[in-house]
Amino acid sequence: MAASVAFDQVEVGTEIPPQRYPIQRLTLVRYCGASGDFNTIHWNERIAKSAGLPDVIAHGMLTMAEAARLVTDWVGDPGAVEEYGVRFAKPVVVPDDDTGVEVEVAGQVTEKLDDNRAVVELSATSGGVEVLAQARAVVRLA
Repeated sequence: MAASVAFDQVEVGTEIPPQRYPIQRLTLVRYCGASGDFNTIHWNERIAKSAGLPDVIAHGMLTMAEAARLVTDWVGDPGAVEEYGVRFAKPVVVPDDDTGVEVEVAGQVTEKLDDNRAVVELSATSGGVEVLAQARAVVRLA
């Protein structure tokens, strides 16, 4: 698989359209199984609240993965991501209902580098609150 976005067609300021990723309690249970992270703050409201949280929260790595998904879907190849990092700013609180929450992620190319690489800065919010900070990926384009 190779990147489908051409380096020559991308400029500093190129925006990746925002996407919304739903997260429900069922999503958290599935992520627990997939990741092996069964920390009770991710599925038990009583424990989450006793730990000082407002409710059950999504795994930080799940939130981080959804932000990376925006980049991999845009570039067309998960292997094109050469660097990726974030700082967790706020937890994503997931209510116990059939709706859950959404994490909205948007991106913008902020720098073009050597070797057909580009820097993409990401923003991720949930309920209007920034949940990731300093989210940045370096991708190799076609």
